[in-house]
Amino acid sequence: MLSSATDSIGSRGSVLIIRSDDDVREGLGNLLRLDPRLAAIAAEAGPLPLRLREPGFEGLAHVIVSQMVSRASAEAIWRRMRPVEGVLTADNYVLLHPDAWREFGLSRAKAETLSRIADAVASGRLDLLALSALPPNEALAELTALKGIGPWTAEVYLMFCGGHADVFPSGDVALQSAVAAAFGLGARPPARELASLARAWSPWRSVAARLFWAYYAVKLGRGILPID
Repeated sequence: MLSSATDSIGSRGSVLIIRSDDDVREGLGNLLRLDPRLAAIAAEAGPLPLRLREPGFEGLAHVIVSQMVSRASAEAIWRRMRPVEGVLTADNYVLLHPDAWREFGLSRAKAETLSRIADAVASGRLDLLALSALPPNEALAELTALKGIGPWTAEVYLMFCGGHADVFPSGDVALQSAVAAAFGLGARPPARELASLARAWSPWRSVAARLFWAYYAVKLGRGILPID
């Protein structure tokens, strides 16, 4: 069964959280009942991947490192960044020497973003673990308030680290292309249009995103999920 995380104000209710392959399958069943048009797409896409990382600084850092670079480049950078043992924490990241980002192969922009996030987490101003208990809009607002974290980064983190079941990264080009192909649209829908379309899949939009990524991966013959 899908779990839930309840925030500190009970009147806000609970947030559906995906933590296992069973959760994804359960969410897909609910999604197909919500929108039967998706059944044919699901049949072609096959099993939907979980691809979940633990919430926290390391998970968000991995999303940022992987953004807008090839998978091979991201993996090489990540190997240089991550400690041989243990996890990459905000506390140990803030202790790195000022030019460590050059040795990792990071761009200056990503290095500055990671430093701001590490400072915010280490100082207690940003609690990444607590974001799973917040409604998606509140969690997104808290993340994007930090300079360098855009909507796509925040949405992907909440999906694949926070486990939020109702997030849809409508600015993702692969998702736009997948929806266009699945529904026979003449062109990729822009982010605002796709976000409007995706409202029909709430509260299972994260499952819908997994579905369309998987569908498009079948069409392309390669994986296109934004996180591994």
